[in-house]
Amino acid sequence: MNKSCILDWEAAKKWREDAGQHGKRIVFTNGVFDILHAGHLDTLEKARALGDALILGLNSDKSVQNIKGPLRPIVDEQNRAALLCGLDAVDLVVLFDEDTPLRLLENLKPDILVKGGDYTPDSVVGKEIVEAGGGRVEIIPLVEGLSTTNVVETVLERYCEKRKSF
Repeated sequence: MNKSCILDWEAAKKWREDAGQHGKRIVFTNGVFDILHAGHLDTLEKARALGDALILGLNSDKSVQNIKGPLRPIVDEQNRAALLCGLDAVDLVVLFDEDTPLRLLENLKPDILVKGGDYTPDSVVGKEIVEAGGGRVEIIPLVEGLSTTNVVETVLERYCEKRKSF
């Protein structure tokens, strides 16, 4: 497993400061990324294209359970982080326990904050922090029909139906 890009908050802050000193534009996005799918990949590739490096704030298992309930995540945080590190678009993964990445954004101060099309610029947590530093928020349209919820529903439909036929 590639764990070299999974950093704690302090190491991520140093990495971000070093990158900034070299004139790199840092893009940040965050999310759960439970059951990675092509919609995630599309968003991450488009986010990465906006700058020189992409930092991904990943909701920890604790955070996911707070937001989505006790049955989630399906894939634990270490495996989700390792999968994300394996993508060319992702330069760095940082886990956070809170429901939102606000404190992480305060720590990293990215140049560009990216969210998927299920958000509006005004609803993005951390918008004020990024804009106060001269940065901007970008919204990337979602790939229609691709979501973890859809994947889970498909698995349940197919396997529950299959079990009924035995």
